Amino acid sequence: MANIVAIVGRPNVGKSTLFNRLVERREAIMDDESGVTRDRHYGFAEWIGKGFTAIDTGGYVHGSEDVFEEAIRNQVMHALKEATVIIFMGDCNDGLTDLDKDFANVVRTVNKPVVVVGNKADTTEKMQNAVEFYGLGFGEVYPISSATGSGTGELLDEVVRHFHDDDENQEEDLPKIAIMGRPNVGKSSFVNVLIGEERSIVTEIAGTTRDSINTRYKMFGKDFLLIDTAGVRKKAKVKEDIEFYSVIRSIRSLQNSDISIVMIDAQNSLESQDINLINLAIKYRKGIVLMVNKWDLIEKDQNTADKFRKDIEERLGTSSYIPIIFTSVITKQRVFKAIETAINVYQDRSRKVPTSELNNILLKEIDRFKPPAYKGKHVKIKYITQLPTKTPTFAFFCNFPKYVKNPYVRYLENRIRENFGFSGVPIKLVFKEK
Repeated sequence: MANIVAIVGRPNVGKSTLFNRLVERREAIMDDESGVTRDRHYGFAEWIGKGFTAIDTGGYVHGSEDVFEEAIRNQVMHALKEATVIIFMGDCNDGLTDLDKDFANVVRTVNKPVVVVGNKADTTEKMQNAVEFYGLGFGEVYPISSATGSGTGELLDEVVRHFHDDDENQEEDLPKIAIMGRPNVGKSSFVNVLIGEERSIVTEIAGTTRDSINTRYKMFGKDFLLIDTAGVRKKAKVKEDIEFYSVIRSIRSLQNSDISIVMIDAQNSLESQDINLINLAIKYRKGIVLMVNKWDLIEKDQNTADKFRKDIEERLGTSSYIPIIFTSVITKQRVFKAIETAINVYQDRSRKVPTSELNNILLKEIDRFKPPAYKGKHVKIKYITQLPTKTPTFAFFCNFPKYVKNPYVRYLENRIRENFGFSGVPIKLVFKEK
């Protein structure tokens, strides 16, 4: 299901507006006074039940043509290579420009499905200008207004037509573990420790992304596939390039995995990009383990780990169910504990709780703290069952499903975790009328 949609085009054609519409997060690009931050250029989107990651390349292209040329060669190129589908955006106010034509030649080099969009088609006259973009030779052109949303439905219907199937090539149904994180947190060293110690590589299976290898391991009697995200193969000159490329690689690996080990540097704690990756993993319903590396470099007393853990849990907010392991890859401290935890999370992710057990325990919890009345209506939850989905989803049958609000949903989720575990596993609660 690893589908990535890259939104590309010359500056100021409206890429960020479309991106915001797709990820339904209006503040995404426009809320940062000091300019656009790298962290905010990817998000989870969904159309007709198909999830994908949208990447906005807008922030990597600033103004003048020579900066644009350089950005094409670097960051935009990374997005083009990793994309499943490319949305190529033009501006119906300006029509087809030389810069569009030059950029189209670059896009052609990656040989991916391209969907052409004429944006800002807010009037009949401007919609007619969209015809010019047929001159790019990519086939059908979709006139849209990313500001109002008109035309985006037809566009997305075409985009999802090019997606990979959802079968995910299940290799013997082994746990697939991706190691993710910012550059220089120790991903490569972690992989090397795993490769060099107490393991037998049984076979190498070509991964679904170019130059990625899924390596099969046996450790502590458990088999698993490690998705190699060991970082950037070629050292780019610009630090931002490495950062951006590492993000795209992480997203691709995340989509192909069951479990993500998100590595952070103990010296930097949890940064906004880490939280973005964790949120993306939650949206894709992947299991998550947080690995705090370089723990050997932190001065400690007996309270350090507890304080560090509390700080991280506060930053994670409602995602504080994620297990945190303090490691040092250099000294090999708790490295294998991280893998063991990931495999436990994998087992929890596919666990089914018997319906009788769910009802026996949760109905008592609901009785102890009933859902608040809404508009004078009292919500009565009568029955709970776990649905036969790939990841844990619980259905609560009640008289007024629409009146169950977020705080109470969180209360129920916490009671499920308290009683049945699901450490590191995003769970979904649905409310149905009965």
